[in-house]
Amino acid sequence: MSELQTLIEAAWTDRSLLQQAATTEAIQHVIEELDKGRLRVAQPGTTEGADWQVNDWVKKAVILYFPIRQMETIEVGPFEFRDKMQLKTNYEQQGVRVVPPAVARYGAYLAPGVIMMPSYVNIGAWVGEGTMVDTWATVGSCAQIGAGVHLSGGVGIGGVLEPVQAAPVIVEDGAFVGSRSILVEGCFVGKEAVIGAGVTITGSTRIIDVTGSEPKEYRGYVPARSVVIPGSLPKQFPAGEYHVPCALIIGQRKPSTDLKTSLNDALREHNVAV
Repeated sequence: MSELQTLIEAAWTDRSLLQQAATTEAIQHVIEELDKGRLRVAQPGTTEGADWQVNDWVKKAVILYFPIRQMETIEVGPFEFRDKMQLKTNYEQQGVRVVPPAVARYGAYLAPGVIMMPSYVNIGAWVGEGTMVDTWATVGSCAQIGAGVHLSGGVGIGGVLEPVQAAPVIVEDGAFVGSRSILVEGCFVGKEAVIGAGVTITGSTRIIDVTGSEPKEYRGYVPARSVVIPGSLPKQFPAGEYHVPCALIIGQRKPSTDLKTSLNDALREHNVAV
């Protein structure tokens, strides 16, 4: 991969190199590797927690893929699209269920057992085995979604293309993201976390654990197995005091139970809407 990386980094600095065959072939090869799941924009490290390695050069290859593509008309049954990007295909061979009119772009990886209700997965994204992408949920460019995750209806997972972010959104294995929640700007959701409906988390969102005698604050990071709901904090402005959004950690999944039971318990005990 070192040669590929060298070519991508050079083209990122000097866009005139996009006219050279070696550069375009390198970019196309990276996108194919992403599509097959053999390469990722980011991958977990060897220890638990937010120890992930972001392959910034791979993200750059995704962005550079756009200017080397030409607009074309794509016809799919009664539907017509006009875009630079190919659509992902061969779902049967990949063991993926796709409900019309769900769309995934070529260059996104969907592991076996993924279910896409009418939803959208953008280029560079990685979606783990057995994950449900529910109706009208969107998985943004280069987002990393783990195995056994449930993205409920209307969930918005941000991407890294516009604007370019330093890191993709990461949602680890077994997490549950409630309806109409928004996760953007490279925020990180740990394993088996439960995000209640309507929670918005950015890279700078204040996430406050209120389960102890003193609040504990995180920024854009949800620890594993946390149960999170929308909250607000008072803030003084020249025009007076107003409340600004935050997120509250109000409990934990129980490690003594399996994930399904633990999830049901978390939602029942903490009265979290999903």
